[in-house]
Amino acid sequence: MTDNDAQHRTGIALVVAAAAAWSTAPFFTRLLHFDSWTILFWRGLFGGGAIALFLLATQGWRGARDLVVMPARGWLVAGLSTLGMVTFIPALQLTSVANVAIIVAMQPFAAAAIAWLWLGERARPGTLLASLVALAGVAVTVSGAGDITDYRGIGLACIMALAIALMTVTIRRHKGTPMVAAAALSNVLGSVVSLPFAQGIGAVTGADLDVLAMFGACQVGLGLTLFTIGSRFLPSGQASLIATLETPLMPFWVWLAFAEVPSLRALIGGALVMGAVVADIVASQRT
Repeated sequence: MTDNDAQHRTGIALVVAAAAAWSTAPFFTRLLHFDSWTILFWRGLFGGGAIALFLLATQGWRGARDLVVMPARGWLVAGLSTLGMVTFIPALQLTSVANVAIIVAMQPFAAAAIAWLWLGERARPGTLLASLVALAGVAVTVSGAGDITDYRGIGLACIMALAIALMTVTIRRHKGTPMVAAAALSNVLGSVVSLPFAQGIGAVTGADLDVLAMFGACQVGLGLTLFTIGSRFLPSGQASLIATLETPLMPFWVWLAFAEVPSLRALIGGALVMGAVVADIVASQRT
């Protein structure tokens, strides 16, 4: 196995693990009965702290310096990640988990298009086809949207997907940027932006803080750290496509814990997305 093959396999494993961590977001959101800004404030605080501790443990004072001295491209990554965060939680509260989960499948299509326009990076034909299949899954799912609240949630989820696609391409373009430090910064920014609007901070109990700490450390801290590292070894379109593995897992955890059953359209759309992801991973291993 060549070094490139080993890096490619490592990238796939890390992004798959990130997708599993990210998929727990609806589960934690359903456990917390607060406004989205309160959840975002505490989640960002714990998530940023978890990433900062990881950085200090693995890189020592060099990691601490990266947290303080951030280049402009690192701020760009942090800003895009923050935009994704502050649209994600409200989307989960306004529309179904299945709708939000499957809209994540828009990311590979958007990332591949942005990478082609910005970096001149051509996606493999198989990755492009898989992205189109995933996009068809999104179309099937959102075709069952109901009232205006549903559409507002879907709109926020689309903004989130575009922001993360842009972040993915930026990471690919600027591999030398301290991306893990940028992920910590994005969580801090998310807390700062949320604080003026958070209405339930004073009502948070000790048990709530335990849940929020797990939310930040596991879903945000672990997920973003694994993704920022793993996506360096993969084409932007493929990294974003593999991350859509969280699509079938997100409604699964909510169904398991809260008996929230996805609609038939969501099941069909999720099957299309999952099939596209698995097919692309298998094909990439054979080339």
